[in-house]
Amino acid sequence: MERSEILDKHQRFLFPCVANYYEEPVIITEGKGCQVRDVDGREYLDFFGGILTVSLGHCQPEVVEAIAEQSRRLGHVSTLYPTENLVRAAERLAAMTPGELKQSFFCNSGTEANETAIMLAKVHTGRHEIVALRHAYSGRSAVAMAVTAHSNWRPLPASVPGIVHGHPAYCYRCPFGLEYPSCDVKCAQDLDELIQTVTTGQPAAFMAEPIQGVGGFIVPPPEYFSVAVGIVRKYGGLFICDEVQTGFARTGGKWFGIEHWGVEPDIMCFAKGIANGMPVGAVIAKEEVASAMTGLSISTFGGNPVSMAATNATFDVMEANDLPARVARQGAILRERLDALAERYDIIGDVRGMGLMQAIELVEDRKTKKPAAAEASRLMEMGKREGLLLGKGGRWGNVLRIAPPMLIDDDALIEGCDKLDRAFAAL
Repeated sequence: MERSEILDKHQRFLFPCVANYYEEPVIITEGKGCQVRDVDGREYLDFFGGILTVSLGHCQPEVVEAIAEQSRRLGHVSTLYPTENLVRAAERLAAMTPGELKQSFFCNSGTEANETAIMLAKVHTGRHEIVALRHAYSGRSAVAMAVTAHSNWRPLPASVPGIVHGHPAYCYRCPFGLEYPSCDVKCAQDLDELIQTVTTGQPAAFMAEPIQGVGGFIVPPPEYFSVAVGIVRKYGGLFICDEVQTGFARTGGKWFGIEHWGVEPDIMCFAKGIANGMPVGAVIAKEEVASAMTGLSISTFGGNPVSMAATNATFDVMEANDLPARVARQGAILRERLDALAERYDIIGDVRGMGLMQAIELVEDRKTKKPAAAEASRLMEMGKREGLLLGKGGRWGNVLRIAPPMLIDDDALIEGCDKLDRAFAAL
């Protein structure tokens, strides 16, 4: 199909909520590594990796071959039948994750993984209240939307009782008007009063992303999770760590984001980059927590042989390239370039992130910090003209999110930063 026909059918046959980036959407037809090509033959440098999902690169050869080879032998069995690919992926996940996490459940998406984790926490503790954070995003099921704290992503009022939201560690826009470190991490300390006042005092779990993704790559200070998780555990709750966006070396230096804060979760959730773009979600838990799920359960497509072949192949490539070290080194290059942009352009209010998960928050004025949402949209368009695809997020849609495939080479990384520089200059 030509561009006009594709866009016409998209408008007529898909829900209107299936929104696209850009005034004139980019219709991608093929990709290789960190480059993609649209229906008109124009090439772009992908600086967002399919929302941090293309973890290695588009059409990574080892993953493509694993999918093809498995598809020729066996395409599907449900979880009613064990397979070698499934148990191998589960064993490797247990070896990679921190602490005592051991037993896994595979599904198809981050939404399913988060919902499974919440259910597990409730079954294990016999409690029903969940402490989450404002600016969080957890998916689009009823439970996941109730945990989500963005009005734009909640088309209906929360229909799941017992979910409360604390303040995030959004230091650039501190909800208490304080400054770090003299604030004594008030945002974390406030969870104590939250639990005492708007819950029964018996939470099942605290659920949080190490770095809030849709929220605009909000990075907590070093003490945050030790304080926050300590408070929740004081009241008998578990810690559910949502690693859907931060997992598998994305933050650099570690395999998982929460490892930077030195706190061991009771349950962890994954999706996105776990299989380089294949629809895989997963939950891993401590054995004593997982053992609470004694009833029958099934995931028809979760853990299927093809998806697990892609997962194992992705793990192979990640380990062969020592991705945590690689991303730490390249993240330093990226951050240096972004900090330099902040020195040149007053519209940049904040640069934050870790590894190859970096954000630029745009403001109309650095003193008032008024969000520059319209300018963020314009900058996306300027980037597109330069052949650069970016992500966008934040409560006001004023945060540029940068998360390229993690096997991007240094030259392409620098090229992307140069394209971004030219986009700012054009803006």
